[in-house]
Amino acid sequence: MAMKLYGLPMSTCTTRVMACLHEKGADFELVPVNLGTGEHKQPPFLSKNPFGQIPVLEDGDLTLFESRAITAYVAEKCKETGTDLMRHKSPKEAAMVKVWMEVLRVCKYPAISPVVMEYVIGPSMGKKTEQAVVDACMGKLGKVLDVYESRLSMCKYLAGDFYSMADLHHLSYMHYFMTTPCASMVKDRPHVMAWWQDISSRPAFKKMVGAMTFG
Repeated sequence: MAMKLYGLPMSTCTTRVMACLHEKGADFELVPVNLGTGEHKQPPFLSKNPFGQIPVLEDGDLTLFESRAITAYVAEKCKETGTDLMRHKSPKEAAMVKVWMEVLRVCKYPAISPVVMEYVIGPSMGKKTEQAVVDACMGKLGKVLDVYESRLSMCKYLAGDFYSMADLHHLSYMHYFMTTPCASMVKDRPHVMAWWQDISSRPAFKKMVGAMTFG
């Protein structure tokens, strides 16, 4: 039975899960959730996620929410197929994957997500870009990208010379970030740019990138 993924293809968290499912070659059905009508705040959806947020994954009698928890489950459930995103056979490599997943969550996400919100998501809802919010992120994001540039000068991907969940988790926000005026921050760092061109060209991501549009 195919897993069911409740969400939207332009949602950064939904596409994080979709990229993982595609990398693992997993069979799933995307079930659109109409945020405009507040479907995610109605009892049927709240019974799946009491916080009323997408995505939600149903696999038989198991219901999961929070995209990072979902990708971890998919990687474990499908560890014998597709790309070994968590490097199950090597404790050292698996540890490095987790390190760089945490770097994204703790260091990069807080700096990049407001930029995407102000330049991409907000305007799609009729909101004006607050340049002060963007400017406040630039210094921190620049320092994080400098660390990435150094790291990627030593290895092809963040956790080592192998593609992993650490790279995959960057795809959604980086995709939108690269459409903003701040994209030069990546383009001016050759190793970060080469890494981005590599991970964004993977077939699993290209399968869905056409649907990742707001407005």
